Amino acid sequence: MKFYHSKQLNSVPNVTHAFTTRYSGNLAFHVNDDPLHVEENHNGLAKKLFYNKEALVHMKQIHSSLVHVVDENDNFENPPTCDALITNKKNTPLMVMVADCSPLLFYDEKENVIAVAHAGRAGAFKNIVKNVVDSFADKFKCEPENIIVSIGAGIGVCCYEVGSEIYNEAKELNLEYAMQKRGNSYYLDVGKILNSQLLACGIKEKNIEISADCTSCKNDTYFSYRADGITGRFAGVIKLN
Repeated sequence: MKFYHSKQLNSVPNVTHAFTTRYSGNLAFHVNDDPLHVEENHNGLAKKLFYNKEALVHMKQIHSSLVHVVDENDNFENPPTCDALITNKKNTPLMVMVADCSPLLFYDEKENVIAVAHAGRAGAFKNIVKNVVDSFADKFKCEPENIIVSIGAGIGVCCYEVGSEIYNEAKELNLEYAMQKRGNSYYLDVGKILNSQLLACGIKEKNIEISADCTSCKNDTYFSYRADGITGRFAGVIKLN
């Protein structure tokens, strides 16, 4: 089982985190994989990262901008429908699953609050990161300058070709800066949008870390929907110890 860590979050003593890879196995139950294999992959990850699998909160992700504050009803068997989770509960791992979309891990070191978010084109266009940062402030009295954000591997502008209708939508949202035109084709840079939105929310530039890996280019290491079609999901995980 192989996974990698954020340099930002590695320096934090009371947080456990990881980004998994294809070598960690598929972690999603909705991609026609054998549920027993998925369960085994979750069990293995829980052992490696020293958490109780049943306490893990993952999501039924719907490409929304919904942020859910974790409560007593949330656990491995009962995932909420949303695209971001936030909590200050210890020993409650949060997980975001992806296969080209960007997995975001958040941590406020002053108030001891964590969050995860799922942001592909839809999440970026809907500015889900603003909703997450607003939730830090509204629910937990956090200040943006204390929040660390680590963004794992996602599809890069090198590979993320989109249609003219997406280009037009980006223009309407003033996101044209994240589009590249090569020949007659348009390419979208989701990471560029997320970085810009985080800065606009007051997150310090030095507190933002974005993986340079493209999931489509490196689909031998990561699951990629664009490269593979039907495929598994890798994940970002974070827990307060």
